[in-house]
Amino acid sequence: MTAAPPLDAPVVIIGAGLAGLTVALHLADTVPVVVLAKRQLDEAATAWAQGGIVGVLGSDDSIESHVRDTQEAGAGLVDEAAARFIAERSAAAVGWLVGQGVPFTTDDTGPLGLHLTREGGHAVRRIAHAADATGKAIHDQLLSLARQHPNISLRERWMAVDLITSRHVQRDEPSRVYGVYALDIDAQRVETLAARAVVLATGGAGKVYRYTTNPDTSTGDGIAMAWRAGCRVANMEFIQFHPTCLYVPNAHPQDRGFLITEALRGEGGHLKLPDGTRFMAAHDARMELAPRDIVARAIDFEMKKHGLDHVWLDATHLGEAFLIEHFPTIHARCLKLGIDIARQPIPVVPAVHFTCGGAVTDLNGRCDLPGLYAVGETGYTGLHGANRLASNSLLECVVLGQTCARDILELTPQPAAPLPAWDESQVENADEQVVIAHNWDELRLLMWNYVGIVRTTKRLERALHRIKLLRGEIDDYYGSFRVTRDLLELRNLVECAELIVRSALMRHESRGLHFSRDYPQTLPASFPTVLISKTRRR
Repeated sequence: MTAAPPLDAPVVIIGAGLAGLTVALHLADTVPVVVLAKRQLDEAATAWAQGGIVGVLGSDDSIESHVRDTQEAGAGLVDEAAARFIAERSAAAVGWLVGQGVPFTTDDTGPLGLHLTREGGHAVRRIAHAADATGKAIHDQLLSLARQHPNISLRERWMAVDLITSRHVQRDEPSRVYGVYALDIDAQRVETLAARAVVLATGGAGKVYRYTTNPDTSTGDGIAMAWRAGCRVANMEFIQFHPTCLYVPNAHPQDRGFLITEALRGEGGHLKLPDGTRFMAAHDARMELAPRDIVARAIDFEMKKHGLDHVWLDATHLGEAFLIEHFPTIHARCLKLGIDIARQPIPVVPAVHFTCGGAVTDLNGRCDLPGLYAVGETGYTGLHGANRLASNSLLECVVLGQTCARDILELTPQPAAPLPAWDESQVENADEQVVIAHNWDELRLLMWNYVGIVRTTKRLERALHRIKLLRGEIDDYYGSFRVTRDLLELRNLVECAELIVRSALMRHESRGLHFSRDYPQTLPASFPTVLISKTRRR
Protein backbone atom coordinates (compact mmCIF):
# COMPACT_ATOMS: atom_id res chain seq x y z
CA MET A 1 0.00 0.00 0.00
CA THR A 2 1.33 3.44 -0.92
CA ALA A 3 0.22 6.95 -0.15
CA ALA A 4 -0.67 9.64 -2.68
CA PRO A 5 2.24 11.33 -4.47
CA PRO A 6 3.34 14.73 -3.19
CA LEU A 7 1.64 16.77 -5.94
CA ASP A 8 -1.75 15.36 -5.00
CA ALA A 9 -1.09 15.73 -1.29
CA PRO A 10 -1.75 18.56 1.12
CA VAL A 11 0.75 20.60 3.06
CA VAL A 12 1.10 18.82 6.40
CA ILE A 13 1.61 21.15 9.35
CA ILE A 14 2.71 19.50 12.60
CA GLY A 15 1.50 21.67 15.44
CA ALA A 16 -1.57 23.86 15.94
CA GLY A 17 -0.14 26.90 17.72
CA LEU A 18 0.28 30.42 16.33
CA ALA A 19 3.07 29.41 13.92
CA GLY A 20 1.20 26.45 12.46
CA LEU A 21 -2.15 28.25 12.21
CA THR A 22 -0.55 31.29 10.56
CA VAL A 23 0.95 29.06 7.87
CA ALA A 24 -2.33 27.18 7.46
CA LEU A 25 -4.49 30.29 7.08
CA HIS A 26 -2.12 31.79 4.49
CA LEU A 27 -2.07 28.56 2.45
CA ALA A 28 -5.61 27.32 2.64
CA ASP A 29 -7.16 29.54 -0.04
CA THR A 30 -4.77 27.94 -2.56
CA VAL A 31 -3.80 24.43 -1.40
CA PRO A 32 -5.27 21.83 0.98
CA VAL A 33 -3.78 21.80 4.46
CA VAL A 34 -3.69 19.13 7.19
CA VAL A 35 -2.84 20.29 10.72
CA LEU A 36 -1.83 17.65 13.27
CA ALA A 37 -2.27 18.26 17.02
CA LYS A 38 -1.06 15.48 19.32
CA ARG A 39 -3.44 16.54 22.10
CA GLN A 40 -6.47 18.82 21.99
CA LEU A 41 -6.27 21.71 19.55
CA ASP A 42 -6.40 24.31 22.33
CA GLU A 43 -3.36 22.91 24.19
CA ALA A 44 -0.67 24.68 22.16
CA ALA A 45 1.99 26.73 23.94
CA THR A 46 0.64 29.88 22.24
CA ALA A 47 -2.45 29.77 24.43
CA TRP A 48 -0.22 29.97 27.53
CA ALA A 49 1.56 33.17 26.44
CA GLN A 50 0.54 36.09 28.63
CA GLY A 51 2.62 39.11 27.68
CA GLY A 52 2.02 40.06 24.06
CA ILE A 53 3.49 40.60 20.60
CA VAL A 54 6.02 43.21 19.54
CA GLY A 55 4.88 45.88 17.12
CA VAL A 56 7.04 48.85 16.13
CA LEU A 57 4.05 51.15 16.04
CA GLY A 58 4.53 54.21 18.24
CA SER A 59 5.96 57.59 17.23
CA ASP A 60 8.59 57.16 19.96
CA ASP A 61 9.75 53.85 18.47
CA SER A 62 11.79 52.75 15.47
CA ILE A 63 13.05 49.66 13.66
CA GLU A 64 16.56 50.56 14.81
CA SER A 65 15.47 50.68 18.45
CA HIS A 66 13.80 47.28 18.26
CA VAL A 67 16.78 45.73 16.51
CA ARG A 68 19.12 47.24 19.09
CA ASP A 69 17.05 45.88 21.99
CA THR A 70 16.91 42.44 20.36
CA GLN A 71 20.67 42.42 19.87
CA GLU A 72 21.37 43.56 23.42
CA ALA A 73 19.14 40.87 24.91
CA GLY A 74 20.70 38.29 22.57
CA ALA A 75 24.17 38.96 24.00
CA GLY A 76 26.07 39.30 20.74
CA LEU A 77 24.68 36.25 18.93
CA VAL A 78 21.64 37.77 17.23
CA ASP A 79 21.67 37.63 13.43
CA GLU A 80 21.17 41.31 12.62
CA ALA A 81 19.64 40.59 9.22
CA ALA A 82 17.03 38.32 10.82
CA ALA A 83 16.27 40.83 13.57
CA ARG A 84 15.85 43.64 11.05
CA PHE A 85 13.76 41.49 8.67
CA ILE A 86 11.33 40.60 11.47
CA ALA A 87 11.26 44.08 13.05
CA GLU A 88 10.43 45.65 9.68
CA ARG A 89 7.40 43.37 9.41
CA SER A 90 6.22 43.72 13.01
CA ALA A 91 3.64 46.43 12.38
CA ALA A 92 2.14 44.46 9.49
CA ALA A 93 2.09 41.30 11.64
CA VAL A 94 0.14 43.03 14.41
CA GLY A 95 -2.12 44.61 11.80
CA TRP A 96 -2.84 41.18 10.30
CA LEU A 97 -3.85 39.82 13.70
CA VAL A 98 -6.11 42.84 14.26
CA GLY A 99 -7.63 42.16 10.85
CA GLN A 100 -8.31 38.54 11.84
CA GLY A 101 -10.36 39.80 14.76
CA VAL A 102 -7.95 39.24 17.66
CA PRO A 103 -9.37 41.24 20.62
CA PHE A 104 -6.31 43.21 21.72
CA THR A 105 -6.60 45.66 24.62
CA THR A 106 -7.49 49.00 23.10
CA ASP A 107 -6.50 52.60 23.70
CA ASP A 108 -8.12 55.30 21.59
CA THR A 109 -4.94 57.36 21.74
CA GLY A 110 -2.60 54.47 20.82
CA PRO A 111 -1.32 53.43 17.38
CA LEU A 112 -3.88 51.25 15.56
CA GLY A 113 -6.09 52.02 18.56
CA LEU A 114 -4.08 49.60 20.69
CA HIS A 115 -2.78 49.85 24.23
CA LEU A 116 0.95 49.16 24.23
CA THR A 117 2.78 47.88 27.29
CA ARG A 118 6.48 47.54 28.07
CA GLU A 119 8.48 44.48 29.08
CA GLY A 120 12.02 43.77 30.26
CA GLY A 121 14.72 44.63 27.72
CA HIS A 122 12.52 46.99 25.67
CA ALA A 123 13.41 50.67 25.48
CA VAL A 124 9.82 51.79 24.93
CA ARG A 125 6.26 50.55 25.10
CA ARG A 126 5.79 48.41 21.99
CA ILE A 127 3.93 45.29 23.17
CA ALA A 128 0.39 44.82 21.86
CA HIS A 129 -1.55 42.64 24.27
CA ALA A 130 -4.95 41.31 25.26
CA ALA A 131 -4.87 42.05 28.99
CA ASP A 132 -2.59 39.32 30.41
CA ALA A 133 -3.85 36.47 28.23
CA THR A 134 -2.63 37.54 24.80
CA GLY A 135 -1.67 34.09 23.58
CA LYS A 136 -5.08 32.66 24.38
CA ALA A 137 -6.86 35.54 22.66
CA ILE A 138 -4.76 35.11 19.52
CA HIS A 139 -4.97 31.32 19.50
CA ASP A 140 -8.72 31.17 20.13
CA GLN A 141 -9.42 33.50 17.21
CA LEU A 142 -7.08 31.90 14.68
CA LEU A 143 -8.24 28.41 15.66
CA SER A 144 -11.84 29.52 15.14
CA LEU A 145 -10.96 30.76 11.65
CA ALA A 146 -9.11 27.52 10.86
CA ARG A 147 -12.10 25.44 11.98
CA GLN A 148 -14.31 27.37 9.57
CA HIS A 149 -12.02 27.06 6.55
CA PRO A 150 -13.12 24.24 4.20
CA ASN A 151 -9.57 23.61 2.97
CA ILE A 152 -8.05 23.04 6.44
CA SER A 153 -8.32 19.60 8.04
CA LEU A 154 -7.63 19.76 11.78
CA ARG A 155 -6.73 16.40 13.30
CA GLU A 156 -6.70 16.16 17.09
CA ARG A 157 -4.74 13.42 18.82
CA TRP A 158 -2.46 12.76 15.86
CA MET A 159 1.28 12.76 16.54
CA ALA A 160 4.09 12.77 14.01
CA VAL A 161 6.49 9.84 14.38
CA ASP A 162 9.17 10.69 11.81
CA LEU A 163 9.68 12.39 8.48
CA ILE A 164 9.59 10.38 5.26
CA THR A 165 12.71 11.21 3.27
CA SER A 166 14.52 10.00 0.13
CA ARG A 167 15.97 7.16 2.20
CA HIS A 168 12.48 5.70 2.73
CA VAL A 169 11.56 5.84 -0.96
CA GLN A 170 14.99 4.43 -1.93
CA ARG A 171 15.84 7.20 -4.32
CA ASP A 172 19.43 7.99 -5.22
CA GLU A 173 19.14 11.78 -4.90
CA PRO A 174 19.99 14.61 -2.53
CA SER A 175 17.70 13.94 0.39
CA ARG A 176 14.32 15.67 0.50
CA VAL A 177 11.10 15.25 2.48
CA TYR A 178 8.08 13.48 0.97
CA GLY A 179 5.76 13.23 3.93
CA VAL A 180 5.43 12.04 7.49
CA TYR A 181 4.55 8.94 9.46
CA ALA A 182 1.88 9.93 11.99
CA LEU A 183 0.26 8.07 14.86
CA ASP A 184 -3.53 8.22 15.09
CA ILE A 185 -3.55 7.98 18.87
CA ASP A 186 -7.19 6.91 19.26
CA ALA A 187 -7.00 4.27 16.52
CA GLN A 188 -3.51 3.19 17.74
CA ARG A 189 -2.35 3.06 14.14
CA VAL A 190 0.52 4.74 12.28
CA GLU A 191 -0.52 6.24 8.94
CA THR A 192 1.62 7.30 5.97
CA LEU A 193 0.86 10.92 5.05
CA ALA A 194 2.26 12.17 1.76
CA ALA A 195 2.86 15.92 1.60
CA ARG A 196 3.92 18.52 -0.93
CA ALA A 197 5.65 20.15 2.06
CA VAL A 198 5.92 19.46 5.78
CA VAL A 199 5.97 22.31 8.30
CA LEU A 200 7.36 21.66 11.78
CA ALA A 201 5.54 23.97 14.22
CA THR A 202 5.74 21.84 17.36
CA GLY A 203 7.16 24.45 19.73
CA GLY A 204 10.15 23.97 22.00
CA ALA A 205 11.54 21.34 24.35
CA GLY A 206 10.63 22.78 27.76
CA LYS A 207 9.35 19.46 29.11
CA VAL A 208 12.90 18.08 29.06
CA TYR A 209 13.24 19.92 32.39
CA ARG A 210 11.42 19.14 35.60
CA TYR A 211 10.04 22.66 36.11
CA THR A 212 8.71 24.58 33.14
CA THR A 213 6.05 27.09 32.18
CA ASN A 214 5.40 25.08 29.01
CA PRO A 215 2.38 22.85 28.35
CA ASP A 216 2.72 19.07 28.06
CA THR A 217 2.99 19.42 24.27
CA SER A 218 6.49 20.97 24.47
CA THR A 219 8.57 17.83 24.02
CA GLY A 220 10.89 18.94 21.22
CA ASP A 221 9.21 16.77 18.59
CA GLY A 222 9.99 18.94 15.57
CA ILE A 223 13.60 19.59 16.57
CA ALA A 224 14.21 15.87 17.13
CA MET A 225 12.58 14.86 13.84
CA ALA A 226 14.56 17.43 11.88
CA TRP A 227 17.78 16.24 13.52
CA ARG A 228 17.06 12.57 12.78
CA ALA A 229 16.33 13.47 9.15
CA GLY A 230 19.73 15.11 8.80
CA CYS A 231 19.10 18.81 9.43
CA ARG A 232 21.49 21.06 11.31
CA VAL A 233 20.50 22.22 14.78
CA ALA A 234 21.89 25.38 16.40
CA ASN A 235 22.20 27.13 19.79
CA MET A 236 20.49 24.44 21.84
CA GLU A 237 22.50 25.43 24.94
CA PHE A 238 20.44 28.60 25.23
CA ILE A 239 17.42 27.54 27.26
CA GLN A 240 15.54 30.52 28.61
CA PHE A 241 14.41 30.30 32.21
CA HIS A 242 11.52 32.65 32.85
CA PRO A 243 12.42 34.50 36.07
CA THR A 244 8.97 34.47 37.60
CA CYS A 245 6.95 31.28 37.72
CA LEU A 246 4.35 30.92 40.46
CA TYR A 247 5.70 28.92 43.40
CA VAL A 248 2.98 26.78 45.00
CA PRO A 249 4.63 23.53 46.13
CA ASN A 250 1.48 21.48 46.77
CA ALA A 251 -0.65 22.82 43.95
CA HIS A 252 -1.84 21.16 40.76
CA PRO A 253 0.95 20.83 38.13
CA GLN A 254 -0.75 23.43 35.91
CA ASP A 255 -0.70 25.91 38.80
CA ARG A 256 2.92 25.09 39.65
CA GLY A 257 3.87 25.92 36.07
CA PHE A 258 1.83 29.12 35.92
CA LEU A 259 3.82 31.99 34.48
CA ILE A 260 3.76 35.45 36.04
CA THR A 261 4.14 37.66 32.98
CA GLU A 262 7.11 39.91 32.31
CA ALA A 263 4.64 42.78 31.95
CA LEU A 264 3.94 42.78 35.70
CA ARG A 265 7.54 43.86 36.26
CA GLY A 266 7.29 46.13 33.22
CA GLU A 267 4.44 47.96 34.94
CA GLY A 268 6.45 48.39 38.15
CA GLY A 269 6.43 45.12 40.13
CA HIS A 270 9.35 44.70 42.56
CA LEU A 271 11.39 41.60 43.31
CA LYS A 272 12.05 41.21 47.03
CA LEU A 273 13.60 38.97 49.65
CA PRO A 274 11.44 37.69 52.55
CA ASP A 275 12.41 40.72 54.67
CA GLY A 276 11.10 43.07 51.98
CA THR A 277 14.50 44.11 50.60
CA ARG A 278 14.69 44.73 46.86
CA PHE A 279 17.75 42.96 45.44
CA MET A 280 17.91 43.57 41.67
CA ALA A 281 19.98 46.77 42.03
CA ALA A 282 22.91 44.62 43.17
CA HIS A 283 22.76 42.66 39.90
CA ASP A 284 21.86 45.14 37.14
CA ALA A 285 21.24 48.88 36.85
CA ARG A 286 17.98 48.19 35.01
CA MET A 287 16.75 46.31 38.07
CA GLU A 288 13.47 44.46 37.36
CA LEU A 289 13.55 45.58 33.72
CA ALA A 290 16.80 43.74 32.97
CA PRO A 291 16.64 40.92 30.36
CA ARG A 292 15.32 37.58 31.54
CA ASP A 293 18.65 35.77 31.79
CA ILE A 294 20.01 38.40 34.18
CA VAL A 295 16.87 38.41 36.32
CA ALA A 296 16.72 34.60 36.42
CA ARG A 297 20.36 34.29 37.51
CA ALA A 298 19.85 37.03 40.11
CA ILE A 299 16.91 35.15 41.63
CA ASP A 300 18.83 31.87 41.51
CA PHE A 301 21.79 33.56 43.24
CA GLU A 302 19.64 35.09 45.99
CA MET A 303 17.77 31.83 46.59
CA LYS A 304 21.02 29.90 46.99
CA LYS A 305 22.66 32.63 49.06
CA HIS A 306 19.80 32.83 51.53
CA GLY A 307 18.62 29.21 51.36
CA LEU A 308 15.21 30.16 49.93
CA ASP A 309 12.61 28.12 48.07
CA HIS A 310 11.42 31.27 46.28
CA VAL A 311 11.53 35.07 46.26
CA TRP A 312 8.67 37.56 46.19
CA LEU A 313 7.25 39.65 43.34
CA ASP A 314 5.44 42.56 44.96
CA ALA A 315 2.86 44.47 42.91
CA THR A 316 0.65 45.62 45.78
CA HIS A 317 1.65 49.27 45.30
CA LEU A 318 0.11 49.25 41.80
CA GLY A 319 -3.37 49.13 43.29
CA GLU A 320 -6.21 46.63 43.09
CA ALA A 321 -8.12 48.36 40.29
CA PHE A 322 -5.03 48.54 38.05
CA LEU A 323 -4.11 44.90 38.69
CA ILE A 324 -7.60 43.59 37.98
CA GLU A 325 -7.84 45.65 34.77
CA HIS A 326 -4.41 44.79 33.36
CA PHE A 327 -3.71 41.37 34.91
CA PRO A 328 -7.10 39.70 35.41
CA THR A 329 -5.84 36.18 34.65
CA ILE A 330 -2.99 36.37 37.15
CA HIS A 331 -5.22 38.01 39.75
CA ALA A 332 -7.90 35.32 39.40
CA ARG A 333 -5.48 32.38 39.32
CA CYS A 334 -3.55 33.55 42.37
CA LEU A 335 -6.75 34.38 44.25
CA LYS A 336 -7.97 30.84 43.61
CA LEU A 337 -4.80 29.64 45.35
CA GLY A 338 -5.24 31.98 48.32
CA ILE A 339 -2.91 34.75 47.11
CA ASP A 340 -4.43 38.22 46.74
CA ILE A 341 -1.84 39.98 44.59
CA ALA A 342 -3.33 43.39 45.42
CA ARG A 343 -2.48 42.82 49.09
CA GLN A 344 0.22 40.13 49.11
CA PRO A 345 3.48 39.61 47.20
CA ILE A 346 3.56 36.65 44.82
CA PRO A 347 5.98 33.74 45.53
CA VAL A 348 8.03 33.13 42.37
CA VAL A 349 10.90 30.94 41.10
CA PRO A 350 12.63 30.65 37.72
CA ALA A 351 11.37 27.90 35.39
CA VAL A 352 12.26 26.76 31.88
CA HIS A 353 10.31 28.88 29.43
CA PHE A 354 11.72 29.01 25.90
CA THR A 355 14.09 27.11 23.60
CA CYS A 356 16.19 29.74 21.78
CA GLY A 357 17.85 27.19 19.49
CA GLY A 358 16.32 24.73 17.06
CA ALA A 359 16.42 23.41 13.53
CA VAL A 360 18.40 25.81 11.33
CA THR A 361 16.19 27.69 8.85
CA ASP A 362 16.35 30.68 6.54
CA LEU A 363 13.88 33.56 6.74
CA ASN A 364 11.32 31.57 4.76
CA GLY A 365 11.42 28.79 7.34
CA ARG A 366 13.28 26.43 4.99
CA CYS A 367 15.30 23.68 6.69
CA ASP A 368 18.28 21.87 5.15
CA LEU A 369 16.06 19.30 3.40
CA PRO A 370 13.90 20.47 0.49
CA GLY A 371 10.23 20.16 1.32
CA LEU A 372 10.81 20.70 5.05
CA TYR A 373 10.09 23.90 6.98
CA ALA A 374 10.27 24.88 10.64
CA VAL A 375 8.49 27.88 12.11
CA GLY A 376 8.28 29.38 15.59
CA GLU A 377 10.11 27.93 18.56
CA THR A 378 11.02 24.80 16.60
CA GLY A 379 13.24 26.73 14.23
CA TYR A 380 16.45 28.71 14.57
CA THR A 381 16.61 31.89 12.49
CA GLY A 382 19.21 33.72 14.56
CA LEU A 383 16.61 36.17 15.92
CA HIS A 384 16.96 35.21 19.57
CA GLY A 385 20.72 34.79 19.81
CA ALA A 386 21.81 33.84 23.31
CA ASN A 387 18.60 35.09 24.94
CA ARG A 388 15.14 35.89 23.59
CA LEU A 389 13.83 39.41 24.00
CA ALA A 390 10.37 39.34 25.59
CA SER A 391 7.43 39.07 23.15
CA ASN A 392 9.62 38.54 20.07
CA SER A 393 8.47 34.91 19.90
CA LEU A 394 4.85 35.54 18.90
CA LEU A 395 6.09 38.07 16.36
CA GLU A 396 8.49 35.52 14.84
CA CYS A 397 5.62 33.02 14.53
CA VAL A 398 3.50 35.43 12.48
CA VAL A 399 6.25 36.87 10.27
CA LEU A 400 7.90 33.51 9.49
CA GLY A 401 4.51 31.85 9.17
CA GLN A 402 3.66 34.29 6.40
CA THR A 403 6.98 33.99 4.55
CA CYS A 404 6.90 30.20 4.93
CA ALA A 405 3.46 30.01 3.33
CA ARG A 406 4.54 32.19 0.41
CA ASP A 407 7.61 30.04 -0.17
CA ILE A 408 5.58 26.82 -0.16
CA LEU A 409 3.22 28.26 -2.76
CA GLU A 410 6.23 28.89 -5.02
CA LEU A 411 7.63 25.33 -4.74
CA THR A 412 8.65 23.63 -7.97
CA PRO A 413 6.52 20.52 -8.59
CA GLN A 414 8.23 17.26 -7.63
CA PRO A 415 7.87 13.87 -9.33
CA ALA A 416 5.59 11.35 -7.69
CA ALA A 417 7.09 8.79 -5.34
CA PRO A 418 5.32 5.76 -3.83
CA LEU A 419 5.67 5.98 -0.06
CA PRO A 420 6.10 2.82 2.00
CA ALA A 421 3.60 2.04 4.74
CA TRP A 422 4.71 1.93 8.37
CA ASP A 423 6.06 -1.52 9.25
CA GLU A 424 4.92 -2.99 12.58
CA SER A 425 5.54 -6.62 11.66
CA GLN A 426 8.48 -7.01 14.05
CA VAL A 427 7.06 -5.31 17.15
CA GLU A 428 4.45 -6.08 19.81
CA ASN A 429 2.40 -4.21 22.36
CA ALA A 430 4.42 -2.91 25.30
CA ASP A 431 4.28 -5.17 28.35
CA GLU A 432 4.41 -2.28 30.85
CA GLN A 433 4.50 1.52 30.81
CA VAL A 434 6.51 1.94 34.00
CA VAL A 435 9.78 1.93 32.03
CA ILE A 436 8.67 5.02 30.09
CA ALA A 437 7.48 6.82 33.22
CA HIS A 438 10.69 6.05 35.11
CA ASN A 439 12.97 7.20 32.28
CA TRP A 440 10.87 10.34 31.75
CA ASP A 441 11.21 11.33 35.42
CA GLU A 442 14.92 10.52 35.53
CA LEU A 443 15.68 12.54 32.40
CA ARG A 444 13.82 15.65 33.55
CA LEU A 445 15.36 15.60 37.03
CA LEU A 446 18.81 15.00 35.56
CA MET A 447 18.46 18.01 33.25
CA TRP A 448 17.17 20.21 36.08
CA ASN A 449 20.02 19.35 38.43
CA TYR A 450 22.94 19.20 35.97
CA VAL A 451 21.98 21.44 33.03
CA GLY A 452 20.20 24.32 34.76
CA ILE A 453 20.71 28.07 35.11
CA VAL A 454 24.31 27.68 36.34
CA ARG A 455 26.43 24.90 34.78
CA THR A 456 29.81 23.22 35.18
CA THR A 457 31.74 21.03 32.78
CA LYS A 458 31.71 18.12 35.21
CA ARG A 459 27.94 18.28 35.60
CA LEU A 460 27.47 18.45 31.85
CA GLU A 461 29.74 15.46 31.28
CA ARG A 462 27.86 13.45 33.90
CA ALA A 463 24.58 14.44 32.30
CA LEU A 464 25.77 13.38 28.84
CA HIS A 465 26.95 10.01 30.14
CA ARG A 466 23.59 9.26 31.74
CA ILE A 467 21.64 10.59 28.75
CA LYS A 468 23.47 8.18 26.45
CA LEU A 469 22.55 5.28 28.74
CA LEU A 470 18.93 6.41 28.83
CA ARG A 471 18.90 6.81 25.08
CA GLY A 472 20.11 3.23 24.64
CA GLU A 473 17.27 1.95 26.83
CA ILE A 474 14.71 4.10 25.01
CA ASP A 475 15.94 3.11 21.53
CA ASP A 476 15.75 -0.55 22.52
CA TYR A 477 12.22 -0.06 23.77
CA TYR A 478 11.27 1.86 20.60
CA GLY A 479 12.58 -0.94 18.41
CA SER A 480 10.69 -3.66 20.28
CA PHE A 481 7.20 -2.28 20.91
CA ARG A 482 4.41 -0.48 19.10
CA VAL A 483 4.70 3.27 19.42
CA THR A 484 2.60 5.34 21.79
CA ARG A 485 2.50 9.07 22.37
CA ASP A 486 4.38 8.73 25.65
CA LEU A 487 7.13 6.67 24.03
CA LEU A 488 7.47 9.06 21.08
CA GLU A 489 7.66 12.08 23.38
CA LEU A 490 10.29 10.42 25.57
CA ARG A 491 12.32 9.49 22.47
CA ASN A 492 12.22 13.11 21.28
CA LEU A 493 13.03 14.51 24.72
CA VAL A 494 16.14 12.38 25.16
CA GLU A 495 17.25 13.46 21.66
CA CYS A 496 16.83 17.12 22.59
CA ALA A 497 18.51 16.63 25.97
CA GLU A 498 21.61 15.31 24.25
CA LEU A 499 21.60 18.23 21.80
CA ILE A 500 21.37 20.71 24.69
CA VAL A 501 24.24 19.12 26.62
CA ARG A 502 26.49 18.68 23.58
CA SER A 503 25.94 22.31 22.65
CA ALA A 504 26.65 23.47 26.20
CA LEU A 505 29.91 21.52 26.31
CA MET A 506 31.05 23.20 23.08
CA ARG A 507 30.63 26.73 24.45
CA HIS A 508 33.71 27.67 26.47
CA GLU A 509 32.40 30.97 27.80
CA SER A 510 29.42 32.40 29.64
CA ARG A 511 27.01 34.27 27.40
CA GLY A 512 23.32 35.06 27.63
CA LEU A 513 21.38 32.09 28.95
CA HIS A 514 24.44 29.85 29.20
CA PHE A 515 26.46 30.45 32.37
CA SER A 516 29.40 28.18 33.21
CA ARG A 517 31.37 28.37 36.43
CA ASP A 518 34.35 26.90 34.56
CA TYR A 519 34.20 29.60 31.88
CA PRO A 520 32.70 32.65 33.62
CA GLN A 521 34.10 35.19 31.15
CA THR A 522 32.44 36.30 27.92
CA LEU A 523 34.71 35.97 24.89
CA PRO A 524 35.37 39.10 22.77
CA ALA A 525 33.83 37.36 19.75
CA SER A 526 31.57 34.36 19.52
CA PHE A 527 29.50 32.38 17.05
CA PRO A 528 26.40 30.19 17.08
CA THR A 529 26.82 26.56 18.13
CA VAL A 530 25.87 24.48 15.09
CA LEU A 531 25.55 20.70 15.32
CA ILE A 532 25.64 18.51 12.21
CA SER A 533 23.89 15.15 12.38
CA LYS A 534 25.44 11.86 11.36
CA THR A 535 22.65 11.45 8.84
CA ARG A 536 23.72 14.67 7.13
CA ARG A 537 27.40 13.69 7.21
CA ARG A 538 26.60 10.41 5.48
